[in-house]
Amino acid sequence: MPMARNIIVIGSGAAGMTAASAARRQDPSSNITVFTEDEYISYSPCVIPWAIEGRASWESIVMHDPAYYEKERNIKVLIRTTVTAIDGETKKVTADGKEYPYDSLVIATGGTVFIPPVPGKDLENVFVVRTINDGKAIQNALKDVKTVVIGGAGVIGLEMALSLKNAGKDVIVIEMMDQVIPRIADKDMAEPIQRYLEDMGIKFVMKAPIQGVNGEKKVESVTAAGETYPCEMVIFATGVRANLTLPKMLELDIGQLGAVAVSPTMQPYKRGRLVPDVFLAGDVVQCQSAILAGPTMSQLGSSAVRQGLIAGANAAGARKSAGPVASPWVSVIGDKQIAGTGMSEGLASWYGIKTVEGKACGLTRARYYPGGKELIVKVLADECSHRLIGAQIIAGEDATGRINWITEAIIDGVTAEDFAVRSENAYCPPTSMVRDVVLAAVDDLCENLKKN
Repeated sequence: MPMARNIIVIGSGAAGMTAASAARRQDPSSNITVFTEDEYISYSPCVIPWAIEGRASWESIVMHDPAYYEKERNIKVLIRTTVTAIDGETKKVTADGKEYPYDSLVIATGGTVFIPPVPGKDLENVFVVRTINDGKAIQNALKDVKTVVIGGAGVIGLEMALSLKNAGKDVIVIEMMDQVIPRIADKDMAEPIQRYLEDMGIKFVMKAPIQGVNGEKKVESVTAAGETYPCEMVIFATGVRANLTLPKMLELDIGQLGAVAVSPTMQPYKRGRLVPDVFLAGDVVQCQSAILAGPTMSQLGSSAVRQGLIAGANAAGARKSAGPVASPWVSVIGDKQIAGTGMSEGLASWYGIKTVEGKACGLTRARYYPGGKELIVKVLADECSHRLIGAQIIAGEDATGRINWITEAIIDGVTAEDFAVRSENAYCPPTSMVRDVVLAAVDDLCENLKKN
């Protein structure tokens, strides 16, 4: 009988644990080992702001522990274990001084939070939000804190800001761009979210990059755009960069977006040639855009799971391919939901695409049914081809289903006119208007396209 395949997975986030489980389903006889530096596995970092606030317990956000994977799926998980070397020639991984041979290797080491190289970034009470231990450290330090500065007004920054405000802290959000949720949201859709948070007492300082964190041992203030803001804690939520430590050991090709370039089978390249028996997934890779013939970044939990399924199955002998991505996202900020998919106006402009927009406002339920909440839908099309390329939604409820509906149209290359005449929405007074606001926004888009 042939010997069992040795599959090593490095990383225990959404991509890594999904890959390990997919490999087990594909090959029940393989030996699967997961290495992770983390203490906890199989949890969603998205929940950390709410856990800090106390709306969820740390225990509840961990779905499975290593014992579960070993007993139920025959997957060995080595926590608090650092991979220090990979030899692609001998196909061995070195972790904490011990060598482990592999037949297939999955790298799912995710990303690291980018911290601006400013003075004082290593002071006590400077944090990032990436792991459960990060969240616990923030929560433990909050008891002696009155004012927190959040560096960065992306969705994680805004969710953290509101959670800390709800926990009784004064919160200042400092953002180098002129709007919240930059790059993935348009200014006219971001402004209502900023106003909502300002009405709740959160202060925003825009167009002001953090220049330094001040203090002797602990944080005492932050300097941004020449102004000083007293505080006792700083949390950087300034974006994630691909963790390239292990890919560089294997001399894998790094793409133009600063992440590993992979094929649709989630295999990397080395000097332009496909590397056999190595697969990657999650924040460490760049993937194919559904809108343009080129790479994009999709550092989302849903993308990580999708890629992990492909990488893990292929590591165990399958030959599956990942399709292009539109990267739908959604964030719940208090009573508001904001969601998006595809390109924003700013991102489209960066790629040289001239856009036309359509917009509509309405309710999430029939007008006569109680409890309906405001719903704003904005859709974007390529002025030349009329193809749908992006959308954003602000809603009091049910943004996810609507943004997923538009995402499928974007991936399928549907034009605004085709969407208007071919799309149907399910109707029930407690769930939507008889003609959904999404369709009203696309109708407006079609009218505006006629004018161009």
